[in-house]
Amino acid sequence: MNILTNLLPTPKKRRSVEIKSDREIEVMRQASRIVATVLKEISELVQPGMTTWDLDVHAEKRIREMGATPSFKGYHGFPASICSSINHEVVHGIPNKKKVIRAGDVLKVDTGAFYEGFHGDSCITIAVGEVSPDAAKLIHVAEQALYKGIEQVRAGAFLLELAGAIQDYVESNGFKVVEDFTGHGVGRNLHEEPSVFNFRTYQMPNVKLKAGMTLAIEPIVNAGSKNTRILPDRWTAVTVDRSLSAQFEHTVLVTETGYEILTNRTLV
Repeated sequence: MNILTNLLPTPKKRRSVEIKSDREIEVMRQASRIVATVLKEISELVQPGMTTWDLDVHAEKRIREMGATPSFKGYHGFPASICSSINHEVVHGIPNKKKVIRAGDVLKVDTGAFYEGFHGDSCITIAVGEVSPDAAKLIHVAEQALYKGIEQVRAGAFLLELAGAIQDYVESNGFKVVEDFTGHGVGRNLHEEPSVFNFRTYQMPNVKLKAGMTLAIEPIVNAGSKNTRILPDRWTAVTVDRSLSAQFEHTVLVTETGYEILTNRTLV
């Protein structure tokens, strides 16, 4: 789940970045594995004619069956266990019994699990059935942008290295990085320090990464304008020009030599 950059605390109010212990990291692996399992299941389950509500029901059921609770449900009043955003919806779409998923849709599903005191957080974009070539390229670029950023993660690296790698890759492919939302630290709280930007900015400290940090890295990529607006439901963000949007997210552990993707769906 993203947070609005304009809701971030000012630098003088920012707290230090938490370093997780070995025990805490192991719990986060478990929380993240639950998230990865749910997203993998949804990617295999979704088909035209289903509703976003159907996906939410499945996600909550499975999260609870695996001994966790949904991170998103009730978070600042959010009413569901997943964010489900379709086509020009960017983030924080609210599942709805009337929101039918159709062939050709670009569907973003974001979810989190709270397990034994720690959160895991991840998002995927699903091409529902056969999508247009432009939509397929957008999805591919958004996913690869995430990994371009993750590849920069290691103890001693700086967040702007990660942000620059994402921005350069996205823009070289003719798309735009959304700047209204950001990634974040994750652990005891769903949103922790530091803010993890997907574009170069000097508004916030350029944090030096240390082993034991856990980050939710989540680039959002638009086919048209980078700008967004919030719908009257006060949650759903959409592109201002109704262009398509795609997003991918992983919870990532910083190690001495690199990184570990805790929400790796290939391991579940």
